[in-house]
Amino acid sequence: MNAPSFPYDTQQLRELAQLLITNVRELAQAGWTPATSSNFSHRLDERHAAITVSGRDKGRLVEDDIMVVDFDGKAVGRPLRPSAETLLHTQIYRRFPHIGCVLHTHSPVQTIASRLYAGEGHIRLEGYELLKAFHGNRTHEMAVDVPVFANTQDMDLLAAQVDALLDTQSMWGYLIDGHGLYAWGRDMAEARRHLEAFEFLLHCELELRKLRGGR
Repeated sequence: MNAPSFPYDTQQLRELAQLLITNVRELAQAGWTPATSSNFSHRLDERHAAITVSGRDKGRLVEDDIMVVDFDGKAVGRPLRPSAETLLHTQIYRRFPHIGCVLHTHSPVQTIASRLYAGEGHIRLEGYELLKAFHGNRTHEMAVDVPVFANTQDMDLLAAQVDALLDTQSMWGYLIDGHGLYAWGRDMAEARRHLEAFEFLLHCELELRKLRGGR
């Protein structure tokens, strides 16, 4: 029997799988991806992305737990089930050719912040030095509004809401109510930087809220 012909570079996929496994394991150790929650991806080429398989413990991933999807969110190469939220990854790759990595985590800080600010629809981060961690920012003298979307099982609807907001403002990530954070970047390092900056800044906002008596 002939070996299957894949429409992507299998060596590159193996390298990206190891990159994802290493970084996701670190995020799991930090407590940002409990149980089988969260999903992570990296652009493979102009038509495909490598993404974590649905339902896996992200702290114990192996190479076979990384699959390939096209930018319509369909499995390619192997009949595996991608995350139900795959479209939230692939819409970013389709829209922004320079984006190479999307990370979705469920830390307590991210989840609590998403619940507290869901009614406002966003969290404003203003005046923090660490705002310069976001690509393209050069000063702390600015404000970044982090959107908080309502949670839904309708990924087409949620993807459309994200797209509509991307038409109106610069974004490096967003929250989903009771669900967690999506962040992205040009590569894994930048996506991690954005993710960690959001975690720190959201933690600061929660602490300030407590010190101000819940305001």
